[in-house]
Amino acid sequence: MKIRTKQFRIGPGDAVDLKKLPTKVEPIYSSKDDYKLLLETQVAELSDLQQRLFAIRRNALLVIIQATDAAGKDGAIRHVMSGVNPQGCQVHSFGRPSTEELSHDFLWRSARLLPARGTIGIFNRSYYEEVLVVRVHPGILQSRNLPDAISNDPEIWQQRLCSIRDHEQHLTSNGTQIVKIFLHVSKDEQKKRLIERIDTPAKNWKSKIGDVEERKFWKQYRKAYEEAMSQTSTREAPWFVVPADDSLSARLYVSEIILDALKAMDLSLPKLSEERVLELKETRKRLLED
Repeated sequence: MKIRTKQFRIGPGDAVDLKKLPTKVEPIYSSKDDYKLLLETQVAELSDLQQRLFAIRRNALLVIIQATDAAGKDGAIRHVMSGVNPQGCQVHSFGRPSTEELSHDFLWRSARLLPARGTIGIFNRSYYEEVLVVRVHPGILQSRNLPDAISNDPEIWQQRLCSIRDHEQHLTSNGTQIVKIFLHVSKDEQKKRLIERIDTPAKNWKSKIGDVEERKFWKQYRKAYEEAMSQTSTREAPWFVVPADDSLSARLYVSEIILDALKAMDLSLPKLSEERVLELKETRKRLLED
């Protein structure tokens, strides 16, 4: 069954209104067993394409996953990438910047971790935090060691979004395909999951009082996400707003988005030259005679 994700893609210039976009849709699986079968099929296909990507080494894939707390980022990454060779995939999570990172521009710390050609890079949160969390809490900007003329400039957010667009255009024009996924969870579902973290001992380590405090800024975060996605979703580096109240469906959609991005690349293995074919035959002959 083809899982379609086109309806979640934000077109270039589209104005994003998260209140009008669904956090839950009809499940694309009929049962838990059906879900497992669909995911296993996707994981197997993803593993094959990732090996081809690694063998050819002409393109890279950067997957950016953003969401509010408890939206399912970690679970999606863990399940979707479960069959991928770790040698060809790196996952990076971005928390509070270090002192060294604050000594550079806001794109520096993520630029150092971009995937090399032949690999997949997953950013669990990303440089977009600098136009989301920092925008919702502008006081953080004062800790970024910026000149006053910049930190006090009312156009700083527009300038940063412009920098992000330029940055992503530069990457795509040099062989890095980018897909950006926002896991769209409702406030009620987030509350349910935060309570579950407290009630489940094995998940207690995930629970932070700060997650509850951030719920007070739900509308401000929504506005920041809407503007960021509206201004940075391009044909080359699109945003997908994936309904995430049903975590199982969300994982299948995330997997399909990644598969579609890989399929859009030319991952045909190069044809061997006659000399190379003869060399392999000779190598095989020597091994048999050894």
